[in-house]
Amino acid sequence: MKQILGIIGGSGLYDIEGMKKVREVRVKTPFGDPSDALIIGEIGGTTIAFLPRHGRGHLIPPSHINYRANIYAMKKTGATAILSISAVGSMKEKIRPGDIVVVDQFYDNTKLRVNTFFTDGVVGHIQFADPVCPSLADIALASARTVVKRVHKGGTYLCMEGPAFSTRAESAIYRKWGVDVIGMTNMPEAKLAREAGICYSTLALATDYDCWREGHEDVSVDAIIAVLRNNVENSKKIIVEVAKRLSTKCGCGCSESLKYAILTDPEKIPAAARKRLGVILGKRS
Repeated sequence: MKQILGIIGGSGLYDIEGMKKVREVRVKTPFGDPSDALIIGEIGGTTIAFLPRHGRGHLIPPSHINYRANIYAMKKTGATAILSISAVGSMKEKIRPGDIVVVDQFYDNTKLRVNTFFTDGVVGHIQFADPVCPSLADIALASARTVVKRVHKGGTYLCMEGPAFSTRAESAIYRKWGVDVIGMTNMPEAKLAREAGICYSTLALATDYDCWREGHEDVSVDAIIAVLRNNVENSKKIIVEVAKRLSTKCGCGCSESLKYAILTDPEKIPAAARKRLGVILGKRS
């Protein structure tokens, strides 16, 4: 059984070249509108569902992205795996601008975002100790190494609220925490994907050294865009490689995330909540 690969594109990635049988689908969700229409097509025999996280033209700031609608739309479309493409700042000397990190951990430092589907009538507690699908991450790692020389296996992604970049004090504190990269969008995206039973992995594309590194210019839009353009072109090539390798459903267990997570008595779940979460709950609804 072939998987449907969801791609959530970050800064600068608004389309994927080389897709065949392309169609545009606007998905309605009980949580509002996704960031944009989904672009559905095929690469190497794998069905791709592409969604620009900020909308085409980069209209939506990180805090205003409708993460629940985006993940719900992916689930409703049939996505079994999501590869997140994300621009990040490097928090370690060894991670240079232009490098890629296939992260395996997240630290959520956001403050303003709804981070769960389970509100108003349904209580669910997913296991999230290991937030990235190991099978999908391995595919992403192998694919990235065919395109880019410097690819790092594993690392912690700190998700800040934004939209401003860090102060020097914040950057120094994050460094002491031992995080590897910093970004503004992968949480609660990764958590919602786990609640929805979708495999999730991130390609973190380093654009700068935040503002912690002495002798390195502070974060500037011009500097970021220069590296970003190259990262975007690399990410398109990597997506093609991932699509080629993603042939069968993996045995990671991500799809069974709700097996023991729902604590609410099924008979007590309100009809409105059951309808709202039908796509997420599946047979449990």
